[in-house]
Amino acid sequence: MGRQEAVEYQPLIRDLPAQERPRERLKKYGATSLSNAELLAIILRTGAASESVLNLSAKLLARFGGLNGLAKAGFGELCSERGLGEAKAAQLKAALELGRRILTTQPEDRVMVKSPEDVANLLQAEMAFLEQEELRLVLLNTKNQVLATPHIYKGSVNTSLIRVSELFREAVRENCPALIVVHNHPSGDPTPSPEDIKITEQIVKAGKLLDIEVLDHIIICHQRYVSLKERGLGFE
Repeated sequence: MGRQEAVEYQPLIRDLPAQERPRERLKKYGATSLSNAELLAIILRTGAASESVLNLSAKLLARFGGLNGLAKAGFGELCSERGLGEAKAAQLKAALELGRRILTTQPEDRVMVKSPEDVANLLQAEMAFLEQEELRLVLLNTKNQVLATPHIYKGSVNTSLIRVSELFREAVRENCPALIVVHNHPSGDPTPSPEDIKITEQIVKAGKLLDIEVLDHIIICHQRYVSLKERGLGFE
């Protein structure tokens, strides 16, 4: 017999301790305590036979660029994803549309960012396991409520490749007064590099010229994150 390749084990929801299952955690701690991937897992309930629904949810968020990308994806595009059929795609589209309608009628209920931990909770499930570096923005209104989390760049985050003026395009379009820069380190080590510090300095300076406050630059990894603002790196 030929050698079989090792397959990474992905625990199913039922294999998790009861207190760690998304539905039980929601009941005990409330929906705000769950990541985007965990909330999606509750909506989808079961994934493909060979993978965890949590893993499927994380893959969908990475594939479509977060909740905004999922909301914009077409019904047929979702149905073509492994682990989704028409029923689950319909559930997903319906849930996202309900969320959109709530935001348009009750903007005061938008997610509020008060700390680097809030940003990590918002984006860690989507960005922690990406194979390449991605840079995203968290666009905020005057109450520090999240307006959007657009993808800006994919690849090595360094000053030779990123045009700072392009980074602010979405912020100017949304007329937001403040933003937070977020990117991931696929290595698993969130320690800021000299390039990370340098690009932060440039972004902060550009923000002052445009009258857009750069509140922080956060580096995300699996279960860890670093706030450059807290460490005094790149901020005066």
